[in-house]
Amino acid sequence: MNRSATVVLFLVLNFALQFKTALAASTYNLPSTSLQDGPALLAGQASNSTALNAFGISPVSIASDGTYYVVLQAGQISFRAALDTGSADFWLTSTECTTSTCMSVPRYPLTYASPTFVSINNNETAFSVSYADGTGASGFVARETVEVSNVTVANQAFGVVTNSNITLVSEVSGILGLGFSRQSEISTRAANATPFFSTLAQQGILEYPIFGLSLTRNTTGTFTLGAIDVSVVQNVSQVVWSEVVPFSPVGAQTNTSGYFFWAIRMSSFAVNGTQYTPQPTYPGPSDNSSIALLDVGTPGLYGPYQDVTRLYSSFPSSRLVDESGQWAIPCDSSATMSFSFGDGTIFILEPTDYIIGPAEGNPDLCLSWPKASPPSADGIDWLLGTPFLRTVYSIWSYGIDYQEPPMIGLYPRNNASAPVQPFSVVESSLSSESATVATTLPNFVLSTPTYTTPSYAFNTSVPAVYGEIVQSELATSTYSPLIGTLAVNATALPQVTGAYTLFVTNSNGAVVTSTYHISQPLVTLGVPPGWSSAASRTAPGVGLAISILITLAAGIWII
Repeated sequence: MNRSATVVLFLVLNFALQFKTALAASTYNLPSTSLQDGPALLAGQASNSTALNAFGISPVSIASDGTYYVVLQAGQISFRAALDTGSADFWLTSTECTTSTCMSVPRYPLTYASPTFVSINNNETAFSVSYADGTGASGFVARETVEVSNVTVANQAFGVVTNSNITLVSEVSGILGLGFSRQSEISTRAANATPFFSTLAQQGILEYPIFGLSLTRNTTGTFTLGAIDVSVVQNVSQVVWSEVVPFSPVGAQTNTSGYFFWAIRMSSFAVNGTQYTPQPTYPGPSDNSSIALLDVGTPGLYGPYQDVTRLYSSFPSSRLVDESGQWAIPCDSSATMSFSFGDGTIFILEPTDYIIGPAEGNPDLCLSWPKASPPSADGIDWLLGTPFLRTVYSIWSYGIDYQEPPMIGLYPRNNASAPVQPFSVVESSLSSESATVATTLPNFVLSTPTYTTPSYAFNTSVPAVYGEIVQSELATSTYSPLIGTLAVNATALPQVTGAYTLFVTNSNGAVVTSTYHISQPLVTLGVPPGWSSAASRTAPGVGLAISILITLAAGIWII
């Protein structure tokens, strides 16, 4: 699955050694109450996660297939769920799903009578989801108490999967869709069944209706709800904000335009400073702008042939190598790639960001992002997934009824003025990641394919106006806008930190400081509280867990 945890890394200070050694960071299976309180301590947040105006932070890890996931709780049962800004629904595999893809991961146990599980229509309200790669899942809609990043939503509608052909890896049990309500399948099946983030925004649960994403190639990423991670965003004033593009309705489902995708206008792309203006597939309906969807659930970059072909013209000896739109470039290519949005700020990708890996049969040629795609009826020309999102800290603002349109804020993590990476850096990166691609490239040049452009999917008789504020679909108007179109007061956004400093006195009496990031501890996945099977799946370390709680009580944490 190419789609992608609310626990915390605790450090133990051993008092028996009288502060003579600083112990390294470790992860433990702690009681659920401790796991819930831990992130609150790190975020400087009250531990009562059910209160309104909540915010919190969770570690983000990467699965073996490139999926980014968090650990969440559904009915006090822990699961890994892939983060996805390209879809809207939250679903988990259940014990009623017996396909091989379901049986390999922890499943929501329907035989457990969760006290917070609420049936809808006696579990007969069907739902199904499908994805661009041809996979899908189906089941029924129910409600459950869901906790993510120390923020709790009661009676959240979710999909209970009973059949699926989606390959799930690294014990990821489902998808947490973070898209808009109009994109939700579940919302069309049940009343008052808004997606997870829509529920947070429309009920005013969060301190502010935003979430933030820091993606890395390991376990040091973070997912924040209601706040931004200022351990990554060192200067909030450098965040570049872009309005989310509205769309006309589909068919006659509604008579108003609205928001479907986390998509923004792309103003340009470039290779080594050679700049190109995107050519939209539907220049009229898309307001003569090329639209880019930002999707944490996509582990790649995709663009239309008319743009991707021009981009690779700036790479000497580059060529199209298969009908899927894959290009190859010389592995020693030394160039930066960049994308611009809104005010024209350049967001840089170094070779290690866009090079996929050398072809096994042609080791001097490397497959590269972006791939080219045929025209899409929704007018989304560019799909910027994790290779781009790793180069920025992204802030996703849901918008406020009557007052503020949805916005995406991008904070650059790559220095635009830094020299391009030398080939030795690229070579070392590819070697460390074992990135060789098992393929042999054709020994002839492929011609660019031609496609018939499908009819535009949206009803343009209902115009979508850039910058419009849709009523009754966004966050509750009780919020006061901070990042509207007229002014941005981003410094007033709630702030949390995914990094913290520990002060320790060493054996020489000197104070030593160490900085750590929250990280994924081991948790028992898919096992309800109190079940006897939980004990057999819990790693040893109960005594150490008690030591952690004593340490916390002693008040030695400095955040």
